[in-house]
Amino acid sequence: QVQLVESGGGLVQPGGSLRLSCAASGSIIFSVNAMGWYRQGPGKERDLVARITSGGSTNFADSVKGRFTISRDNAKNTVYLQMNSLKPEDTAVYYCNSDITTIWGFLEEYWGQGTQVTVSS
Repeated sequence: QVQLVESGGGLVQPGGSLRLSCAASGSIIFSVNAMGWYRQGPGKERDLVARITSGGSTNFADSVKGRFTISRDNAKNTVYLQMNSLKPEDTAVYYCNSDITTIWGFLEEYWGQGTQVTVSS
């Protein structure tokens, strides 16, 4: 199968920074296509934060534009989310997401287990 392993969450003060990482692995992976980050705050739906294609095209939620950047290392099948100028409203569980083409030619979507980001003084 496929695993998305996230790291980098934690507690940070308002105005601080965090960097999330997510690595995709699995014997059935032929190629990793778009990768991204979603978040779900308490009592809220899971929403897109940022997404990056295999070619490097990006899109961001309006609420994070200018503060967050997304990048990837295709050789490592890893996506990064650099979060700067964090606000309390960024507090959420952040989930990694990836579209993967399997060795059998199927396009499948996978999610990580989630990592908690808490912005508080």
